[in-house]
Amino acid sequence: MEYVRDYVMYSAIFGIFSFSWFGWAQENPRKSWRKYIGIASAVPLVLGLVGIYLSIKHWHDHTALSDPDVFHNYLYFVFIEFFLAAIGAFLLIKFKRNDYTAPWIAFVVGVHFFWLKSVFKDSSLYILAVLLIAVAFISLFVSKKFNIANSAITGIGAGTVLLCFAILGLVRFLML
Repeated sequence: MEYVRDYVMYSAIFGIFSFSWFGWAQENPRKSWRKYIGIASAVPLVLGLVGIYLSIKHWHDHTALSDPDVFHNYLYFVFIEFFLAAIGAFLLIKFKRNDYTAPWIAFVVGVHFFWLKSVFKDSSLYILAVLLIAVAFISLFVSKKFNIANSAITGIGAGTVLLCFAILGLVRFLML
């Protein structure tokens, strides 16, 4: 079953988080990239705001989270994700490995989409999971090649992937 509200929430959530990742990419990119990353940030912000508006407009439509058991599973997965991300980030910062925080967060977020596939019954979340995990690992090598912070490559990669899925959510909504 397809849920209108879930697709507009994809646009809202993925758009806003894409905007956040592009913001994190500003930590230490090449100077010549800053303008383009800033411009790239505007697109998911606007898309996220459109998604928020549509989510409010369709707030009472059915969602996969209408089932209390499904909603509780969703909350468990999100809490586990935040807990693992926070513990890992804390340890990375404590042991002076700050540069690995962005890839770690992208990795944990990617893994959590494997779990959320069963919540939303949406196989495209598997693709999102694989792409975010790939971004986390690829950023480790690409950032060294460009001699910039991991967060620059991770932020650009994760921001782009999430932007694509925000657009996909909006397209799926419009096709219903």
